[in-house]
This record gives sequence, C-alpha cells and structure tokens, in this order.
Amino acid sequence: MQPSILPDYHQAALFRAERFAPVPLGQTDRIKVVLTCFEPGQQIPVHHPGVDMALVVLEGQGTVVAGDEEAEVGPGTIVIVPAGAARGITAVTRLVAVHLVSPPPSEADHAEVQAKLQQGVSR
Repeated sequence: MQPSILPDYHQAALFRAERFAPVPLGQTDRIKVVLTCFEPGQQIPVHHPGVDMALVVLEGQGTVVAGDEEAEVGPGTIVIVPAGAARGITAVTRLVAVHLVSPPPSEADHAEVQAKLQQGVSR
C-alpha cells in the first residue's frame, strides 16, 4: 500500500439497500482500514474475531457491542475492542464509521458474521 490521503470520506461512502457496505481504504500486512456504511437497521452481528479493532463513528447514530458493554454511539465516538472479545454494531440512522483492524482479518474471522447475516440474527 502506498501512502494515501482521502480529503473527504463522502467521496468513498457507498450505501446498499440489502446490507452494510464495507469500502476498503487501505491495507498492509499489519492493518486494514475500511469505511463502513450502514442504512438504518443494518448491522454487523456480534462476533468474536481474533483481531484487534478500533471504530470511529463519523456520522449517524447506532448501538455498539464491545466486550460485555452495549452503548449508543454517534459522531466522534471511538470504540476499541481487543482480539477475541465480542463486537457488533447496528445502525439506528444512516451511519458511517472507520474500522481499523489489526492484523487484517482472515476468512475464518469473517465466518461468524457471514453465518449470522445469512440467518438474519444479530447475536
């Protein structure tokens, strides 16, 4: 990955009617950065991947699970979750957040999310 600057995240934002939209912004061997865009009611189900995660809410309102905590989030909220701990997010309004995960997740790290999305469950 080359150094990059995104002057305005709105240029990269993408929304889908059927599910949240992850927009890759950059990745190295040590970190992956994704702009994650949600319509109201869309979610990333609670899961337990083996990667550290930081989430910065840029716009919108939602509910986040971080470990044993559940909290309302909005612009400026920062959430940090260590590897193996529960995490998930549900948008109440249109929501845009930056996800930083380290190391980049494997397919196995995404398996729990994919299964829950297919089943239509959040926990």
